[in-house]
Amino acid sequence: MPVITYRDALGQGLREEMQRDDRVFLMGEEVAVYQGAYKVSKGFLQEFGEMRVVDTPITELGFAGVGVGAAMVGLRPVIEFMTWNFALLAIDQVVNVAAKTLYMSGGQFKMPLVFRGPNGAALQLAAQHSQAWESWLAHIPGLKVVAPGTPYDAKGLIKAAVRDDNPVIVLEGEMLYNTKGEVPDEDYIVPIGKADLKREGDHCSIITHGKMVLVAMQVADTLAKEGINVDVVDLRTVRPMDVEAITASVRKTNRAVLLEEGWEIAGIGAQVVDYIQRECFDDLDAPVVRVHQADVPMPYAKSLEKAAKPDAAKTIAAVKKVMYID
Repeated sequence: MPVITYRDALGQGLREEMQRDDRVFLMGEEVAVYQGAYKVSKGFLQEFGEMRVVDTPITELGFAGVGVGAAMVGLRPVIEFMTWNFALLAIDQVVNVAAKTLYMSGGQFKMPLVFRGPNGAALQLAAQHSQAWESWLAHIPGLKVVAPGTPYDAKGLIKAAVRDDNPVIVLEGEMLYNTKGEVPDEDYIVPIGKADLKREGDHCSIITHGKMVLVAMQVADTLAKEGINVDVVDLRTVRPMDVEAITASVRKTNRAVLLEEGWEIAGIGAQVVDYIQRECFDDLDAPVVRVHQADVPMPYAKSLEKAAKPDAAKTIAAVKKVMYID
């Protein structure tokens, strides 16, 4: 099976969907002539032309609204935000229009629309460009929210998102674009709403998504050397969430650690803990522990940024805490 980057996996998925359906088009800042800020759309302008690969001005509210209108009349737009931090300027179109049009029209207008772009912190981009948007967006009925953590899932989920008749948020990991993994050449999708058991163990469940999947896998490798074997449950989709996969893992291991990139208050981990206490309360041998970003705007200084981010060391400590290992 070919080994390619996360960036190229997203590009493959989008290219295949644009080849399959001429209603699909890509629009955003620098997607055409510059071939994408992160080179996901490399070669697209040459292959599909300027009517289907559209460079926009720096006006997120404007081109998000154009995408909504295009979806309402039967096209299938893919709207790229250079970063989800910039999408804050377009949030009215995402939350008040895209998410609500099907409901408010009594089912008359479908909304086959993808909003995609990098999410979370990179390296020293400071507070305004380092936010994890999962819990903000997953809070909204009418949106589906996916966060692929591997190249395989990136290709499969972007294809599923394009084919969906609802607005789908694709949160890509800015630090994942250069990571590599096996990705089939053939057509496939990763179903929206289906988690994946990335690693199997019986001592503790680490439940995570997006960029933190790689951290969880590093933790699993390190703990295995100490004889501690963990489940790594990759949610892949944070709305709708695969509660069955979460509960199956926790009922097996009887312990859980929630690992996420975002802040603690009202985070994705808080929702997962709610599912666990509702469905698995009698199965737990220890309180659930969460690992997340420190409750501060992301610092710029390298040492402070590192201290604020969730990482492998903090996750290992959390696993040992729920296992009552000093």
